[in-house]
Amino acid sequence: MPNAQLIQDSISLLQSLIQTPSLSKQEDKTAELIVAFFDSRNCKTERLGNNIIVRNKYFDPTKKSILLNSHHDTVKPSPSYTLYPYEAITTDGKLFGLGSNDAGGALVSLIACFLHYNEIQDLKYNVVLVASAEEEISGKGGIEMVIPSLGQVDFAIVGEPTLCKMAIAEKGLLVLDAVSKGKTGHAARNEGVNAIEIAMKDIAWIYSKPFTQVSDLLGPVHVNVTVIETENKAHNVIPDQCKFVVDIRVNELYNFDEILEQISEHCQSTFTPRSKRMRSSIIPLTHELVQNGISMGLEYYGSPTTSDKALMPFPALKLGPGDSARSHTADEFIYLKEIEQGIDCYIQIIEKLILSK
Repeated sequence: MPNAQLIQDSISLLQSLIQTPSLSKQEDKTAELIVAFFDSRNCKTERLGNNIIVRNKYFDPTKKSILLNSHHDTVKPSPSYTLYPYEAITTDGKLFGLGSNDAGGALVSLIACFLHYNEIQDLKYNVVLVASAEEEISGKGGIEMVIPSLGQVDFAIVGEPTLCKMAIAEKGLLVLDAVSKGKTGHAARNEGVNAIEIAMKDIAWIYSKPFTQVSDLLGPVHVNVTVIETENKAHNVIPDQCKFVVDIRVNELYNFDEILEQISEHCQSTFTPRSKRMRSSIIPLTHELVQNGISMGLEYYGSPTTSDKALMPFPALKLGPGDSARSHTADEFIYLKEIEQGIDCYIQIIEKLILSK
């Protein structure tokens, strides 16, 4: 188990992070706090935007690196909060506060893991930690901005609340802005071409489950229409335009272009992807990191939610303390025991890979 001081330092850091608001794109204060934490431990940091990079003491540019990554931005607090979201209240073995579970617990646990290995010489890999920004909005000022400066990364651990189960695969996210076009007319005379009717037919096809390949890990592709609107507000006018939004959670058996091609072939509306960045990702079950986790008794699964793992061009495992079901909820919390378990989990899972014999 990690030493008591490392655990206490991690909890204290998390309390400070909770007490420092850090909405996406507004993480400058928590970035300063993280830099100060490392400065006090004589660890040199590099800052790109609100992303903090730390390399182990005996970093060797000829070696490949293990990346430890989690984020320090948060969503806006839910209106349903009964506690002050920035107070960091500890009671009954729980630490409450915005970002405590998503993903502060994972971040401070990864920082503790980094410090555990920081001063060890002759590691097989470099250890690089990135406390990143803009994860909650999949922003381009987050991990994507940092990756080119990291050098040779062999694989990564992405700290997110998974109950310390290994999320070896993630669904991709494809959001489409759709527009159906008709022709305006008077409803009484049944004139025009109703854009809503065109949209309804397209939506019906989308809901007919056309994407038939089912993943063993991630299940089927899930498609939902989440917004529909028209500028027309008059009951007696046939609308000539209807807009709707399609949220598609894609398994690893499809790429985004395949999805778009099928939709375009069968639908009259036009579909424009907001982004093609958040692709489905998977780390092989045979990867040494995953095999180490299995030998520790860790379970593995496919995650329906996306993370910065999707933006990484190297194998990445999503893993961390806390429970995804608590993320973005009112009165968010993490168990203090989970932080201790998270630190121990991270240290153990890379131990065999990183220590020279």
